[in-house]
Amino acid sequence: MVSPAPTDPRDRLIVALDLSSLRAAEDVVSRLGHTVSFYKIGYELGFAGGLGFARELIGEGKKVFIDFKLHDIGNTVARGVASLAALGASFATVHAYPQTMRAAMEGKGASPLRILAVTVLTSYDDADLAEASYAAGVSDTVHRRVSQARDIGIDGIVCAPTDAAMVRGIIGARPAIVTPGVRPEGSAAGDQKRIATPAAAIKAGADHLVVGRPIVASPDPAGAARAVQAEIAAALATP
Repeated sequence: MVSPAPTDPRDRLIVALDLSSLRAAEDVVSRLGHTVSFYKIGYELGFAGGLGFARELIGEGKKVFIDFKLHDIGNTVARGVASLAALGASFATVHAYPQTMRAAMEGKGASPLRILAVTVLTSYDDADLAEASYAAGVSDTVHRRVSQARDIGIDGIVCAPTDAAMVRGIIGARPAIVTPGVRPEGSAAGDQKRIATPAAAIKAGADHLVVGRPIVASPDPAGAARAVQAEIAAALATP
């Protein structure tokens, strides 16, 4: 059964540890302390020893989102997901291709691991899809992939915050919507093209917000995280 959205803003914020070394990640986590309860580990840290660090975080009571965006033959995806389930991860991503999503759901078995399907990366726009030989633009591609994910019974969707309202309308109330590309007011967009503020993302239907550079690169990471959490809380409290 898909869990309802968390009510604590701390559990809504996922801090992306997009860092190149374990020492840097350990420093950020230490500075954040009890302010943050949920972390994302992607390729950069994962390939630098991040899976072992994930075990440590989970052992300390933190939640971990493994963002490797798996996509391969079905058997390989299923076995990889089974390993992430054994790790104790809370979330794991796969690309939203039907065969891949089905294999991932099979691989997680009865574990509490939630499989999130990635629709279209937040750094892509219509021109990027056309360059990659996609006939449809971002909106149509997201709509089709989310509809397929819903029919397969996926646990959640990763999408740009600008797509969250449309996605919520397709998948209904329960599956999780996780949005990267979240930027507090005044933050640089970086390489993201389809972005929104924390409040706008929550209002659009997002359950969890992934925020990296505005927090980990801040001189005061804990203060930056609390500011995002306060914006989440305010958005949840406003009808």
